[in-house]
Amino acid sequence: MARRPIALAAGILLLAEAAGLLFVHAVLASVVTNQNMSFGGFDPGLTADATWAMGGVFAAALACCAALLVLMAVRDRVPGRPTRIALVACAIAHGVLGALAVGLVGWTAFGFLMVVLGLIVGSLLLYAPDPAAPAPG
Repeated sequence: MARRPIALAAGILLLAEAAGLLFVHAVLASVVTNQNMSFGGFDPGLTADATWAMGGVFAAALACCAALLVLMAVRDRVPGRPTRIALVACAIAHGVLGALAVGLVGWTAFGFLMVVLGLIVGSLLLYAPDPAAPAPG
């Protein structure tokens, strides 16, 4: 069955995406700091700190989803409800970011996000609970 390699590839790509996202936010924070840019009257230091925080939180969320996918691949078991909810939220975020990426970044970023989205959805479908199995008591 191909579900282990798909979940593992999704986890690896999500981890790479988390690192790339953290790097992009670091560049954005340094640009805001170096240019002394003020957005809507906010302090530039506050804007840079918020950019760092947003990048860190989003990268941590992606890294957690990557860990869940790698754990799914290693255990080769159907994930629980919280894991499925986290992966569905990650898939939704990738769909929305992919739609935004077409206009803001380009088709290459859209293609990458859609590949990751497909791997996440594929992992969810391949590790779907068996409807014929009785519910755990």
